[in-house]
Amino acid sequence: MFPIEIWIAYSVACVLLVLSPGPDNLLAIGRGLSQGRLAACVSGMSSGSGILFHVGAATFGLTVLLQTSVVAFWVVKILGAAYLLWLGIKVLRSRQLFSCEPAEKAPLRSVASTAFLSAALNPKPGLFVLAFIPQFVSPERGSVTVQMLVYGIWFALLTAVGFALMGVFASGLSAWLRARPRIVAGLNVGAGLAFVGTGLSIAALKQR
Repeated sequence: MFPIEIWIAYSVACVLLVLSPGPDNLLAIGRGLSQGRLAACVSGMSSGSGILFHVGAATFGLTVLLQTSVVAFWVVKILGAAYLLWLGIKVLRSRQLFSCEPAEKAPLRSVASTAFLSAALNPKPGLFVLAFIPQFVSPERGSVTVQMLVYGIWFALLTAVGFALMGVFASGLSAWLRARPRIVAGLNVGAGLAFVGTGLSIAALKQR
């Protein structure tokens, strides 16, 4: 059902996607810098859970609903765009996503919910999963549903581990960045603009 050559090609594609800059891995990196390795791991795993949500939705047809129902697509689009815009404005105002100075740490529950909602409320991953995973699925190799779920779970796992590792590695840079506040300020502005840009791009999405 899962030929090794296809599995390797799929895994390489997933890793490249995980490494691509985006709001969710920025969240994990920010948590690693400001709160340490545990918060980075929690953020990464929660982002993976958000991807898993999209995998389930794509597998069982909810993402298809977004493509066919104008109202459903509009509601999800507005919710996702509004949430990411809110995150971006919050980062730009507080400049605390990337912080190496001692500060009040966010509860891990808040870290987890922020990362999960950032991934789950963004309709782009759902539409992407629906277009990406089926390229590696074939009815001739068995149940399409099983293949979708297995490939999707693997993608979510790679996302979770990849984002968590990014945050863990970033935590090791905190001492170096503490002596370079301008770089930290630039990272916060860049992250805030990335959230706002992603939110605006979601708001501009058109139903296909």
